[in-house]
Amino acid sequence: MRKLVSIAVCFVAVSVIFPVFVSAQRKTVIKLVSQVPQDTPWGKLLDDMAAEWARITNNEVILDVRHNVKAGEADILRQLNSRQIHAAMLSTFGLKLISPEVMTLSCPFLIRNNEELDLVLDRLKPELEEAFEDKGYFTLAWSKVGWVRFFSKSPVYVPADLKRQRLGTSETEPELMDAFKAMGYHMVPVAMNQILVQLSGGQIDAVYQSPVNAGGLQIFGLAKNMASIQVAPFMGAIMMDRRVWRRMIPDKYKNEILRVTRRMEANLDRSVQALEGQVIQTMVDYGLVINQVSPEQEQLWFADTNRVMPSLIGSVFDRKMYERIEALLKPRRGVR
Repeated sequence: MRKLVSIAVCFVAVSVIFPVFVSAQRKTVIKLVSQVPQDTPWGKLLDDMAAEWARITNNEVILDVRHNVKAGEADILRQLNSRQIHAAMLSTFGLKLISPEVMTLSCPFLIRNNEELDLVLDRLKPELEEAFEDKGYFTLAWSKVGWVRFFSKSPVYVPADLKRQRLGTSETEPELMDAFKAMGYHMVPVAMNQILVQLSGGQIDAVYQSPVNAGGLQIFGLAKNMASIQVAPFMGAIMMDRRVWRRMIPDKYKNEILRVTRRMEANLDRSVQALEGQVIQTMVDYGLVINQVSPEQEQLWFADTNRVMPSLIGSVFDRKMYERIEALLKPRRGVR
């Protein structure tokens, strides 16, 4: 009898201790997808995040990163909503499907340089993140993707130069298409994988793209001119299902995970700016011509945009967000 009692006691003790041991070894796997190739600053960020999360959590939280997926951002969001995946890196066009006001950050010529962008993001990121959270998402990190520029067959210095050319734009960017149409540009919808074909065939004469995209797609080989003026910033963010953040990530690790991830966000910003400069220089080395827009010519672009903006605010771009951004930037520009 004593032997049975001893065995029972041992069994109870093991049963109490063993679940603690198993719990300590349990792994939470977070599936994250990205359309961006692995050998880019954004791909490196995700790989570094995965390594840091594993270190911080003693391998309790594993970030399973899937780079260069071919799904569109709407499809990625559907996977996120159905919990086929837990997190995703999205561009402005994916983010606007969650919260449309984010598209206002990319309103042409509203934000004009990196200093203005930093000011706007520092002040408005909490509001945007709250809007995302209200829709069921948690923002892990933001990413600057680069500045959209005009690449064209013929030189472009002022709006009239571009209005004489057919401007190709993606069908997935209706807000920008509507904005440029309102300004009087001849817009031609074109799929990303057809840009070179249509430039070569003469269906389009110009596009607006980030220099990184223009370099990667070899657009500058046919559209050999790049206007120096920055049209709009292009943004991205790493979004997670809010329920996953709350329920699957242990509370004891959350602060450290965010601290490290936001530090990486700052490092990524510097890497992207450096990459953009390197890509532009490489394109110049291979024949790209930079059309240097003067301050007086810049004002023509701004005036042309401001002329039609009242018809776009509230329809194409969110009124409240536009007014918030404008109020932040006017004092900096010395405008009352």
